[in-house]
Amino acid sequence: MSEPIKTDVLIIGAGPCGLFAVFELGLLDMKAHLVDILDKIGGQCAELYPEKPIYDIPGIPYCTAQGLVDQLMLQIKPFGAQFHLQEMVETIEKIGDPLFRIKTDGGKEFEAKVVVIAAGGGSFQPKRPPIPGIEAYEDKSVFYAVRKMERFRDQRILIVGGGDSALDWTLNLAPIASRLTLLHRRDQFRAAPDSVNKMMALVGEGKIDFVLGQVTALQGQGGQIEKAIVKTNDGSNFEIACDALLPFFGLTMKLGPVANWGIALHEGELIPVDTAAFESSVPGIFAIGDINWYPGKLKLILSGFHEAALAAFGATRYVFPERKVHLQYTTTSPKLHKILGVESPVFD
Repeated sequence: MSEPIKTDVLIIGAGPCGLFAVFELGLLDMKAHLVDILDKIGGQCAELYPEKPIYDIPGIPYCTAQGLVDQLMLQIKPFGAQFHLQEMVETIEKIGDPLFRIKTDGGKEFEAKVVVIAAGGGSFQPKRPPIPGIEAYEDKSVFYAVRKMERFRDQRILIVGGGDSALDWTLNLAPIASRLTLLHRRDQFRAAPDSVNKMMALVGEGKIDFVLGQVTALQGQGGQIEKAIVKTNDGSNFEIACDALLPFFGLTMKLGPVANWGIALHEGELIPVDTAAFESSVPGIFAIGDINWYPGKLKLILSGFHEAALAAFGATRYVFPERKVHLQYTTTSPKLHKILGVESPVFD
């Protein structure tokens, strides 16, 4: 087994609150790694509504959700945070005082003095399509995410869906698949127009197939799919031979493994925290953003930013137990200017 990845703080969730936590932790000399189940940085903002307008970020009259994520990434660049995407934290074990061992479903292992849970409403879970018996094929020949493209080389791939994920993976996997079919129930898509145009160009060139319809059944043995039975829009049925099925029907939010981490929960879904540092019932584990609860809680991004700042100061008790930490201002602190790579201003 490889050595665990060691860091001051492990942040679970790479949405806006998790990203801003990197900034606040960095100002206090703490390094962070981030784990997120999605294949992109930005959490719900990037995955569910990247073009959603946001009007309540202080000092920014208007930005899109993706625009906010882009600016946060620019803001935290000086701190060199490392991201581990398409990984879901499965277990958190206390092995020291303070020290936690965190393991993911992808086999990665971390050791951190502090854990910050910034997982929104929980973990994103793929929506399972209503296909009888699909469970028997999952993780063997039916996959809801692509972790290693080589896994699908020279295979007959059936991708189902009409959103960005379906179109993106159609374009990425087409060059390595022996044959690729995109199946969608209609000829309209919820994806970037450029991706749709590129996909249709591949269809026109005969490099991939595009079929209108829905999968109604699967056939195969021992978890290995052999063919999908498809019902077309005119009511007829036909078969598509395939080695792998990739359904992209969107995501839903579930608490997921958080419920098994030994942390007290509020109404079984949220993590109750104090309002001094947003620390959970487990010392050294903090929760910020939509996943936490306290009296008067508002599920707003700006509230999560405030929580991230106080959680960072709370984290110093564990990372630097001997150090007396003073509040410094980014406007006037030469030390912070050096960290941020900016010149110290001169005030008349």
